[in-house]
Amino acid sequence: MKIPLLPLLAIIPLALGSCLHVTTEHEVKPIEINVNVRVQVEKELDNFFDDLDSKAATLAN
Repeated sequence: MKIPLLPLLAIIPLALGSCLHVTTEHEVKPIEINVNVRVQVEKELDNFFDDLDSKAATLAN
């Protein structure tokens, strides 16, 4: 009985490849994002109250 060579050559890499085991390790670190909007809000409040102060000054005169 003759053994076909081509199917045997195709099966050998599959059999050897199934024995491989690969492990990976990764670390997930939290990302901290700080957004500071206090300066912008403070400037807008200053502008708002400056407008009110200037209107109050013109009404008082």
